[in-house]
Amino acid sequence: MEFELIEKVIEEKVRPALLDHNGDIKISSYKNGILSVSFMGNCMGCPSAMLTVEEIVKKEVMEACKEVKDVVLVQDISEETLDLAKQILNHSLK
Repeated sequence: MEFELIEKVIEEKVRPALLDHNGDIKISSYKNGILSVSFMGNCMGCPSAMLTVEEIVKKEVMEACKEVKDVVLVQDISEETLDLAKQILNHSLK
């Protein structure tokens, strides 16, 4: 039930704010009260990402879900981005 509530809060309170900026959010994991999320689209790698986590994601999720102790941003690189970078570095992009 706890995870479903987290998903509902993200869907209703967090995602609309990110979609306004052509971004999105996905839950990477939830373990021992720590929610890890990743941003996608324009929100991925945004200089304001940490501020967004603190002021929007963390605030909304922790207010609604008392079991959540913290929300952390996972900044990973997609396989597509990594492949593109390799092609550019190898001068094989045509």
